Amino acid sequence: MSDLQTRLTHHLQRLSCDRDPYFASAHHFFVQQYIQQQFAQWGTVESQAFTVQGRTHHNWILNLPGKNPHRSPILVGAHYDSVPGSSGADDNATGVAALLEIGRALVSQPGRSPVRLVAFDLEESGLVGSRYYAQHLYQQREPLRLMISLEMLGYCCHQPHSQRYPPGLAYLYPHQGNYIAQIGPWSEIPTMVQLWWGFRQAGVRSQWLPIIQRGYIVPDSRRSDHAPFWDLDYRAIMVTDTADLRNPHYHQPTDTIDTLDLAFFTGVCQGLINGLRCL
Repeated sequence: MSDLQTRLTHHLQRLSCDRDPYFASAHHFFVQQYIQQQFAQWGTVESQAFTVQGRTHHNWILNLPGKNPHRSPILVGAHYDSVPGSSGADDNATGVAALLEIGRALVSQPGRSPVRLVAFDLEESGLVGSRYYAQHLYQQREPLRLMISLEMLGYCCHQPHSQRYPPGLAYLYPHQGNYIAQIGPWSEIPTMVQLWWGFRQAGVRSQWLPIIQRGYIVPDSRRSDHAPFWDLDYRAIMVTDTADLRNPHYHQPTDTIDTLDLAFFTGVCQGLINGLRCL
């Protein structure tokens, strides 16, 4: 087992628990502490607090320098909450684990651009944390080169017809669920090609879906933390294993570590690191 896979597995073991902020608040708090402790190894951790129905929630933020400090930052985000009753190993402990290892990798070997890591809360409640963050950026007129949303990265299936699609797309893409998907606007095809090369170097197949009209024509393309950024005309891409279009354990108690393909997940994480270093 590679060192990266060992570390990712360790993160998953800490993060895979019912993390609903209302019905599993103790585990939700523990995961927040874990994210803060990991981020704090590499820099100053910022907290963005926001209130929903009288309760305070937090997005957790870490800024990492790039080789060119004059470039606007690339934001890489993943939500850390889960739905009630699910340990959320794929959804979205995989995204958070990858976020942590991206931080480790880019501290030791920075890429061209500064990178901002953000762990969002309340994605499962309607993209609340990411919407609050995106609106704050917009109101402050803060530049952002790109946003990448990490949304379920660890489920892989080589069986024929294991991959489903929204209407009209099945004829264009593979029927095996053994690739990582990138979903972004047509204007981001060059960026998705760069990420594709990063995944290829890591031995992972990748497909991309260009969207128009902020994804409203294909509603499944809007089901993560990139959507609020699209709505404010920020450049954004979702990286995903396609959730319930592939993974039968989506939002179920059976979304556990043993259902994941850890070698595939490790390749996805390494591919993201490769790509981010070049962007």
